[in-house]
Amino acid sequence: MKIHVILILWLSTLLMAERIHVAVAANVSYAMDALQHAFYTEHPHIDIRVVLGSTGKLTAQIQHGAPYDIFMAANMRYPQRLHALGLSVEAPQVYAKGSLSYFTTQEHNITEGMALLARKEIRTIAIANPKTAPYGAASMQALRSAHIYNAVKHKLVFGESIAQTLAYVLHAADIGLIATSARYSPKMKLFRHGLYWSEVDPALYTPIEQGIVLLKRAENSQAAHDFYTFMLSKKAQNILKKFGYAVP
Repeated sequence: MKIHVILILWLSTLLMAERIHVAVAANVSYAMDALQHAFYTEHPHIDIRVVLGSTGKLTAQIQHGAPYDIFMAANMRYPQRLHALGLSVEAPQVYAKGSLSYFTTQEHNITEGMALLARKEIRTIAIANPKTAPYGAASMQALRSAHIYNAVKHKLVFGESIAQTLAYVLHAADIGLIATSARYSPKMKLFRHGLYWSEVDPALYTPIEQGIVLLKRAENSQAAHDFYTFMLSKKAQNILKKFGYAVP
């Protein structure tokens, strides 16, 4: 009888849950479980469905009517565009600041930084697609700022998102420019700092200010407002710092 009561209560909770859909830039995927868990402790009745992708593609989906309530982008430019089109409740806010790192599965002198990319033993360099992924645009900016783009452009292979770029490095490419947050992926625990990965000099690219926006379809959704507020809270920022982000 006790088990039946617990089951009924659990099913009732599911039926009462309010569901929201959150479009999330791929670089944040490594932190989302921790963020959702912290949010659920305060709002157990809200069911969050996460859709991951490149910021550019998610923006295009929203412009074409995709049913998302909140957009967590990899930079501010795309949510600002949505706001200018009247697709958000208010202007986007910065929820985190991301950064780039070099990553390789082979033993190289990773501390050489950009100079390493030009070496002949480095045949392929994975970066995110600069047309759709802000981390890809930052990678291109870093290559140009370091004055090595012309020397390495024939080596570049492009992932559709920063997550796909990481997969390329794990399975095929010699090295890649990835989101620093990716080193918190379970797959990355084996790779030591200074040997397999190292931060890209932040002076080589514009800081990656990541923007969150509450979309128009969620204007009257208390659940969406609650998650939006949570993402700008100290609690969420402390979690993001643990995953390699700077916070506003």
